Amino acid sequence: MTKLIIQIPCYNEEQTLPETLQSLPRSINGIDKIETLIIDDGSQDKTAEVAIQCGAHHLLRFPQHVGLATAFASGLNACLELGADIIVNTDADNQYFAGDIEKLVAPIIEGKADIVIGDRGVANHPEFSPLKRALQRWGSKVLEWTSGLKIPDATSGFRAYSREAALKTIVLSGYTYTLETLIQAGSKGLLVHYVPVRTNPQKRPSRLIRSLPEYLALSTITIIRSYAMYRALRFFTIIGGLFILSGFLLGIRFLIIHYLLRTGGGNLQSLLLMAVLLIVGFQIILIGLLADLISFNRKILEEVLYRLRKSDTS
Repeated sequence: MTKLIIQIPCYNEEQTLPETLQSLPRSINGIDKIETLIIDDGSQDKTAEVAIQCGAHHLLRFPQHVGLATAFASGLNACLELGADIIVNTDADNQYFAGDIEKLVAPIIEGKADIVIGDRGVANHPEFSPLKRALQRWGSKVLEWTSGLKIPDATSGFRAYSREAALKTIVLSGYTYTLETLIQAGSKGLLVHYVPVRTNPQKRPSRLIRSLPEYLALSTITIIRSYAMYRALRFFTIIGGLFILSGFLLGIRFLIIHYLLRTGGGNLQSLLLMAVLLIVGFQIILIGLLADLISFNRKILEEVLYRLRKSDTS
């Protein structure tokens, strides 16, 4: 029997939650049982009461607001403990068209994907401003490079996880899970598919994006931290390589000016800077080697955690 649990992180969603729950599918081809899990992220309104009244099967409550990333990760763990074979994450504000959940889970049912993400078509989304569309495209390209995956929509929270993928997913970011989990999936060799999905008209401004500069800063930090964690050697080699390249270019400049053009003295500063850049570059690469060794230890710990979670939820 294949069991699907649809998890919905909520924070003060008593107004929008009834419509969201009402729109969820009651049956899906290839799914024998569908349940819902509401994750009440320290709401100060009647979100929990409304969830129960509207027929939610399970409720996970936090006494205080912990943030979307923590709520999402806690929801995955709860779904695993409840015996989910497939987990779908959607938003409480009914942003995503619930009828497309069947499209999300189909590749997992067919064994073609571990994670399936809904592509909103951000490059041409009518509700996004030209600046936001451009930033979404740029962010997706950056994440493609860092994760090694084809990513048309990096920030979509409408996604489905197989049980194995959920067991292997670890969220460390305190801000958002969307970016970190993609880099993590790429490093672990999980099969990630995108399917086009529809969206409903926006009912309220995003609570995650309070301001565009803040969102860009926090997202950039999340990408850099995740990339350094899961691709440590490559990350530090790139940075160290830039220092070494700069040092070599200064060295070539010094040789040309001092020996070929014979312009005389006055180039000692370039020679000293060259030496500093080369030394710093090699030191950064050595740091990368150490970080790579530490990442092997982290992978061992992640494997141990995966096996513990699997045994605890089996």
